Parts: sequence; structure tokens; C-alpha cells
Amino acid sequence: MADIETFYDVMRSQGITRRSFMKYCALTASALGLGPAFVPKIAHAMETKPRTPVIWVHGLECTCCSESFIRSAHPLAKDVVLSMISLDYDDTLMAAAGHAAEAAFEETIERYRGQYILAVEGNPPLNEDGMFCISGGKPFVEKLKYAAKDAKAIISWGACASYGCVQAAKPNPTQATPVHKVITDKPIIKVPGCPPIAEVMTGVITYMLTFDRLPELDRQGRPAMFYGQRIHDKCYRRPHFDAGQFVEAWDDENARKGYCLYKMGCKGPTTYNACSTVRWNEGVSFPIQSGHGCIGCSEDGFWDQGTFYDRVTDLTQFGVEANADKVGIAAAGVVGGGVAIHAAITALKAAQNKAQKKPTHTNEEA
Repeated sequence: MADIETFYDVMRSQGITRRSFMKYCALTASALGLGPAFVPKIAHAMETKPRTPVIWVHGLECTCCSESFIRSAHPLAKDVVLSMISLDYDDTLMAAAGHAAEAAFEETIERYRGQYILAVEGNPPLNEDGMFCISGGKPFVEKLKYAAKDAKAIISWGACASYGCVQAAKPNPTQATPVHKVITDKPIIKVPGCPPIAEVMTGVITYMLTFDRLPELDRQGRPAMFYGQRIHDKCYRRPHFDAGQFVEAWDDENARKGYCLYKMGCKGPTTYNACSTVRWNEGVSFPIQSGHGCIGCSEDGFWDQGTFYDRVTDLTQFGVEANADKVGIAAAGVVGGGVAIHAAITALKAAQNKAQKKPTHTNEEA
């Protein structure tokens, strides 16, 4: 890949100063949750490593992952596409179409065998020999297998590629199937969500470019740096959950006070994602902050877990501290018990003070 420019080469050609470049590296390190010591490592990688060739293919999906990706702010999607990676094929974003696009697909595979990353948005349907999704005149499942054969690694963008999403929901007539159940001999990074957060997507690419390896993955194959905590753990409404303060009906007084949405079906306590920390639209907000409960879109099979507004009454098996009813009762008990204890201590102190102030009588006075 020596004939491919480095990220820094491209930035210099665009008139970017060294100072601005280092600021960019510092911002990237911060977005990835890395300390200041990693800034020079990121800079070195950007200066010396050729841009990574990427093939981005689309199966059964709605393109929401691409829509999210192009809205990344840290780093900007244009910097990722034009500078950090060499996006050699993406039939949604590329200017070429038809035979010219497919020629670029074949050329990239031939030229960079074993060196390119395959990004997959959507999933392959297996029923009727894959005829429910045709790409370039062939079933998508064939295109997926062909591109995966010589890929260095695979990124499964979104819930569709990672788990199947709505296409694989019961009864799944097309037999839509997650990528990892079709491709079993390649390292796969799952970046679920419907869609994933833009900065999570670009962050994964930045990490792979900087360290030339896959990020640490959780047991489901998701980057631990972004999927290592439940939304519930860092949710700004969490204190209301712990206090037993819940929204009971949409737009009630508790909703106006910003109370917890757990009783309204929020799946934050069982959903692992960075929504409550990274947030969306350059960190402006996320669904819970906008007044709607989490639907759990980064978890496997979320479409088949009941409606988005079902109240789950017992989640203790997932590690949540207690269900909504128990939290409310416990909170009231703690408050009531605290009042009683406080009253008892106050009374005891008053009695002690009274005893200390009471005059003593001598035998002579008696």
C-alpha cells in the first residue's frame, strides 16, 4: 500500500498546519477516551501509515448507518472518508454507478488482497437462494462472501448487520441473517445500534488505523470502549431511578420534572451503548434526554422483546439493582426509617441534655 498517501500527507495537501494537525490528534484521543500520552501515538500513526483501503457494501438495510456516519463531528466524516481511509467502494457515497462502480469493487479486492477492511451495512437474506436482495446483478450473500474472502477484518455496522434487526424479526420470511453467522473465518467487529452513534463509528475506524489492531471487544463482539457500560449507568435521570421517582404517564407532572422513564418502557437498564455519554448531534442530546425511553436498539433481538412501551417489572437477572416497584418502596422505607431514627436520636439527646441540666441535691439540703 506504499502508493497510498498517509493521513498527514492528505491533510498537508489541504493546507492544514502542523498545529491544527496536533489539535486534531488530541481531540481524537479524547473522543476515544484515551489519555494525553496517546496523542503522539495517534500523530505518529497518521504520519506514517498508509490510509486503509475500505470496501463498504449494503445488504438489507435502510441506510440509516450511512446517514449517521456522514454526520460525525469528531472527527468529521469528510476527514475520515477523504483522509483517514481510502474508501474505494461504497455504492451509496461514491460518484460512480453501475458497471463503473462494480469495476472499482473488483479492482480494490484484486489490488489490496488481505489488506482492506470490509464494512457491511445491512444483512444477507438466505431464503430463495438470496434473491430477496440483489446487488450488482447477484444475490447480496454471494457478494458478501466474495468480498469477505480476502478482507483483513469486517465491521458490521448497525443492528442489521450485527443482529438482523427488523428484517430478522419474527417470522423473518426472508431468513435475514447477521453477518457473523454467514462469515465465520474472519475477525468481526459489531457496532450495533439503529443507527450507531456517528462518533462511535468514526472512533472505531480511528482506533484501528492508529493501533493497527481491533479494539478490545466484549463477549458479543462489540468495542468495549463504547459498549462497556449500560446507558442506565451514566444516565442523568439515574438519581430519580434510585429515589423511586418515575414518570407514570406521558406528559404528566413527573415527566415535566425529568423523572425516570423506566415505567414507560425505557430499556436503558439492559442496554449497553454510549448514548448517555457520547450522545448524538455533536453531543447535544439522546433519546432519553428528549423525553423518550431507550428502545434497546444495540441489543440482540430488540424487535422481538415486546413493544417499546412495555413496562418490564423484573429486571434483576440483568444486574439492575431492583425493579421500579421495589425501588419506590425501598426509597420510601429508607426515608421513613431515617425519619424515625432521627426522631429517636433527637429524643435521646434531649433527655440526656435535660438530665445534665437538672440540679443535684445534697444530703444537707434534703
